[in-house]
Amino acid sequence: MHPMVKRGLRRAWRDLRYVQFGATSAHAVIVGPVDTATGSLISLLDGTRGLPRLRDEAKAMGLPESQVDALLARLATAGLVDDTTGGGPEADALRERAGAALERLRPDLASLSVVHPEPGAAMARLAARGATRVQVRGAGRVGAAIAAVLSASGVGRVDVLDSGHTAPWDVTPAGLAADAVGERRDAAAGRLVRQCAPVRLPRGVHRPPPADQPRDEPPLSLVVVAPRDGLAVYAPDPAVAEQWLGTGTPHLYAGVLEATGVVGPLVLPGGSACAGCMQGARTDRDPAWPRMLAQWRSGRDASLAGPCDLALATAVAGLATAHALAFLDGDLPASTGARWEVSLPLLEWRSEWFRGHPDCSCGAVGHTVGERAPGAGEPHDTMTG
Repeated sequence: MHPMVKRGLRRAWRDLRYVQFGATSAHAVIVGPVDTATGSLISLLDGTRGLPRLRDEAKAMGLPESQVDALLARLATAGLVDDTTGGGPEADALRERAGAALERLRPDLASLSVVHPEPGAAMARLAARGATRVQVRGAGRVGAAIAAVLSASGVGRVDVLDSGHTAPWDVTPAGLAADAVGERRDAAAGRLVRQCAPVRLPRGVHRPPPADQPRDEPPLSLVVVAPRDGLAVYAPDPAVAEQWLGTGTPHLYAGVLEATGVVGPLVLPGGSACAGCMQGARTDRDPAWPRMLAQWRSGRDASLAGPCDLALATAVAGLATAHALAFLDGDLPASTGARWEVSLPLLEWRSEWFRGHPDCSCGAVGHTVGERAPGAGEPHDTMTG
């Protein structure tokens, strides 16, 4: 073990005896009382020394060797210690394979170390991302940006599915570039995914093999539904989702419709509300909804550019990708069973929770996966002495 005080948390002495790690209330921790010698010992926890050397240096400072272990145990309990050599065999393989490419992911590692307190947990989760496969359905302003950021964040394989050719209005700073106009959307998005990957992928790895070719590929960890037509996110078609429900594949909706951004719900088949549950709930409130929905789905020219503000689309893509990564890292984000919406011009996020509908066969009735207690998600003080 090469212990290191987590660099993602800012450090400040509150007075001569107490030191605070972290500025924000979500992750701030106060440690104390700390004497001068212990403070000097903390400064040695920079990830460059193993335990034997730390014990020797503590002895040279006139401290008992046991004080190193006691201090590490105390800091680890507070979630303040990382291990620069930890994470298990998969993390070791990532360090060896990625090499200098890991430097691009240093901020991501620091963030993971703040969120997941166990020593070595950050690198273990980053390595686990590399073994996941995500499919993004859509290569427009939202979908292409999601695919790019997922790839840049260390997701091992990102497949992008879309039809047609890149239009001028598909171009965004976070997604497809101007030189992709006229190119097949799936091919352009695949090139973008490869370019963004910290560890460069072989050409063609983003595309599924032909239907008549045996598939030797990892199962899908997540499908992100981000079509260019935001109606398919705001009112998703249950028939389209049947394949994911049948295979138990989690899927997350994200898009923009009429200057309103949508993230969620994240559907856990059999555990949280699906597209059918959403449609049933809306029909219960508004019996005319299915009639209008049928007209909207069939009455729009797909070649037209809908209202999709660039800044809003980028914000939606960023939030959706963050929710996707949280799920891949083993957490249940706030979009689990819930939809988050934000509309121009006020840009105030609001959420709507969906329960399993009794007329839907997905099996989510009675399940409360992802449901939050009243007040959950509000800022709270986690500082401890």
